[in-house]
Amino acid sequence: MKKPVIEFENFNFQYKAQKSPTLKNINLTIYEGEKIVIVGPSGSGKSTLSHCINGLVPFYYDGKIDGKLTIMGKETKNSSIAKISNDVGTVLQDPDGQFIGLTVGEDIAFKLENDCIPQDVMKQKVEQASKLVDINSHLDVAPHQLSGGQKQRVTLAGVLVRDVPILLFDEPLASLDPATGKTAMELIDTIRNNEQKTIIIIEHRLEDVLHCKVDRIIIVNDGEIIADASPNEILAQNILTETGIREPLYITALKYANCKLDSKMELEDLEKLNLGEAKAQLEKWEQAINKEETPTKQVPLLGFENVKFGYSKKKEILKDVSFTIYKGEMLSVVGRNGAGKSTLSKLICGFYKPTSGKILFDGKDIAPLTIKERAEKIGIVLQNPNQMISKTLIFDEVALGLKIRNVNEEEIKERVFETLKVCGLYAYRNWPISALSFGQKKRVTIASILVLNPELLILDEPTAGQDFKHYTEIMEFLKELNSKGTTIIMITHDMHLMLEYTDRAIVISDGQKLAETHTYEVLTNYELIEPAHLKETSLYTLAVKAGLNSPKTFVKSFIQYDRGLRQ
Repeated sequence: MKKPVIEFENFNFQYKAQKSPTLKNINLTIYEGEKIVIVGPSGSGKSTLSHCINGLVPFYYDGKIDGKLTIMGKETKNSSIAKISNDVGTVLQDPDGQFIGLTVGEDIAFKLENDCIPQDVMKQKVEQASKLVDINSHLDVAPHQLSGGQKQRVTLAGVLVRDVPILLFDEPLASLDPATGKTAMELIDTIRNNEQKTIIIIEHRLEDVLHCKVDRIIIVNDGEIIADASPNEILAQNILTETGIREPLYITALKYANCKLDSKMELEDLEKLNLGEAKAQLEKWEQAINKEETPTKQVPLLGFENVKFGYSKKKEILKDVSFTIYKGEMLSVVGRNGAGKSTLSKLICGFYKPTSGKILFDGKDIAPLTIKERAEKIGIVLQNPNQMISKTLIFDEVALGLKIRNVNEEEIKERVFETLKVCGLYAYRNWPISALSFGQKKRVTIASILVLNPELLILDEPTAGQDFKHYTEIMEFLKELNSKGTTIIMITHDMHLMLEYTDRAIVISDGQKLAETHTYEVLTNYELIEPAHLKETSLYTLAVKAGLNSPKTFVKSFIQYDRGLRQ
């Protein structure tokens, strides 16, 4: 029998500044070598649960503890962050917030330097850890020069170099493209199997986590554990959607087709999935769906004409890119980390100037316009919220753009409150931004731009770090904004978002436009999926497995049906 490595017994925790406990009566045992996924809506307590495991509670976040938590047989409230870090290694969702060294090698070696490890031993351990995560060829590179996936490998190596028995991953997929996310899950699984580590993953993108085998899914809601079972048992129920957590798309499709789900069907693994009678039900459902075409927007708003850009003459970031975005359109820009997607947005806003080519807005070349002049019509929400925030309080941050534009106080208050309600932040309106999570900060930056009602809105990873409830609230608000005439461009790694909310996508890889086409075409075309670091949608895989005549049509039909239900 495997020994327990983490044990919560009747555990309660209440933050010092709060009136009631955040965690209530937690009883949970995690065993050696297990791979656990913890999911739950924002504010459910899952982050607090992870902070208890890595020692941030109570040694950084002060509060009252009742009950017992032991890690590797030692009670944590009598320990310290430093001591707990010898047993639990944490990889944060924002790798940039975890870097210390000026080079990859220095960063990986940081913990060893603190422990005064001899330099020859240190170099050997850094080499071993970097090889394990396949980043050994970048040891002399500065961390900020790496792609999102590479940065994550560095932070993981920095944890592995200490040879800790437990690894805690806080939303490891939040900033990764689909293919890199898939590789990250495979890497975590390899480390778990080869190094005999206990793995705990906190993540909103459950379908992507389930790419590799998971032992248990733990669902947290309102500070309590409401489910703790195998993925097959969890997926056969409706508990995920009832709790506000997005279930895998292929599971949703099976439910739409009224297929009876059973844990014996191997629901967690599409390759092993036993469809049985569900095949006929899927085919019948797909044929019954109304397949009306969505009318195409035809009036151009933004156009790129043979645009090139590079930081130097020797290295081009964008190579002869041309595309058109129409008025009132909601469009996705997708592709691998470092492909040039964010560079496109910075060119539109005037942060960069094209090396050659034209950018047209409403038929006019915008090259003469300043950043300020463009900001009157174009709003942008950056991927990293810390790069946008300049005020201390949430209300002041969201109101800043309106104050600069001399909007009267009464209107400012009304518009800010309305936007905060939509973004799920109204209850925190007088909070300091420093007290928010990464995902909540993201919502603040979205609110600060949405409140200005821009003609063109560009969002770089708008839903990263958001639970399904807030993801849906933000996207439905954006959809409403779009229906009133605002054109929206979303730069995203979230293929669910692309399929659910946009009709067209621009696919970028290595600075080149690979395609400008319907979204369902993107995730069913291997000639786009591989070079753009995307991932075939599970809907397509399900349709192929079910032997449907046209898997691509099935994906298209699902999208239309799903949108119809939400409307």
